[in-house]
Amino acid sequence: MRVAVISAEAVPYSKTGGLGDVAGALPKALKGVGIDSVLITPCYLQTKGELLWNLAIDDLNVDWRGGTYRAKAFYSEANGSPTFLIDAPSYFHRDSIYGYVEDYERFAFFNHAALALLKRIGAAPDIVHLNDWHCGFAAVELASARRWDPYWRNTRTVFSIHNMAYQGGFGMGELPALGFGSDLARNAFAFNGYASAMKAGLESSDWLSTVSQRYSLEIQTPENGYGLEWLTQARAGRLTGITNGVDYEVWDPATDPDIPAHFSIDDLSGKRECKRALLEAFSLPADLERPILANITRLTAQKGIDLMMQVAAQVLDAGAYIISLGSGEKRYEYFWQSLRDYAPRQVGVYRGYNEELAHRIEAGADMFMMPSKFEPCGLNQMYSLRYGT
Repeated sequence: MRVAVISAEAVPYSKTGGLGDVAGALPKALKGVGIDSVLITPCYLQTKGELLWNLAIDDLNVDWRGGTYRAKAFYSEANGSPTFLIDAPSYFHRDSIYGYVEDYERFAFFNHAALALLKRIGAAPDIVHLNDWHCGFAAVELASARRWDPYWRNTRTVFSIHNMAYQGGFGMGELPALGFGSDLARNAFAFNGYASAMKAGLESSDWLSTVSQRYSLEIQTPENGYGLEWLTQARAGRLTGITNGVDYEVWDPATDPDIPAHFSIDDLSGKRECKRALLEAFSLPADLERPILANITRLTAQKGIDLMMQVAAQVLDAGAYIISLGSGEKRYEYFWQSLRDYAPRQVGVYRGYNEELAHRIEAGADMFMMPSKFEPCGLNQMYSLRYGT
């Protein structure tokens, strides 16, 4: 069996949340059970150059907006499996991975480019695994293409919902320019007067999956279906919940190359050194008797930042340290910056994302704060268990 995994982010090349962890680890896991897989993801400005092994294709011609866009594709196996990174500077060389008004256009292009790449590199995959709204465009394109293109005739699609709250909405009038002008495509995207890439993926894919069994039930309710519960209910017979897992080769405090000292369940002495190093990294006094409360997350309302805002002063008054890693909504970024200004000897803040620092925080913290209002699955609680936090 040949599987192509397509994702807007994937560790170690890019990450804003759990999607990146899962998409980066899944191809290696498939390889471990004898399934031939390839990962396709964008090459962002944030992708470290040493991860890009070589320029595999310098003339990836993509049919786009009535013409041809010439992209490139880099090749790497830094995640333990074959990976192609689509390089299109006008769409992906930006300060952030997400957060632009034309995100729908950026990822529509990525979907077209990913499918063009698959046709370029060899035989058609048996399964194309699509992840979240960013890949809903490919579900529609493949549902149509396999009717007339022999290359795709036997290919089937799996669409994984990592977070139903993000639906990739945009104006219906944009569809023709993105290559989706047919009545079939319009019907797939149409949702309450606008176009939804999430709805298109849910409706057009052969099979659906979510990141936990519980979440597969939750997205069939009005509370967590965000207006699409009627569709997930209708497709419940082709909806499977598979709980996310941890790559224990990457997240192992006994061997982790990103932490200053190793430790295990049999010898926790290294964790104390990790705590000392973490405090030093944020220029905080190394009082090892005070607990460190840490948070690694996207700064959005879903993640319960408002709850942390309510109790942060009490936590600091009790003498604890607080360390935050993440980025997102400006009001929450401002809160963490203000908190650091209020207590510069107790608060450490890193805006953005840094995978090495995420490992060091999990290793050095005493407690992990995760007051999410809802979690499709969540991974950091698993990492914390692994690192004794």
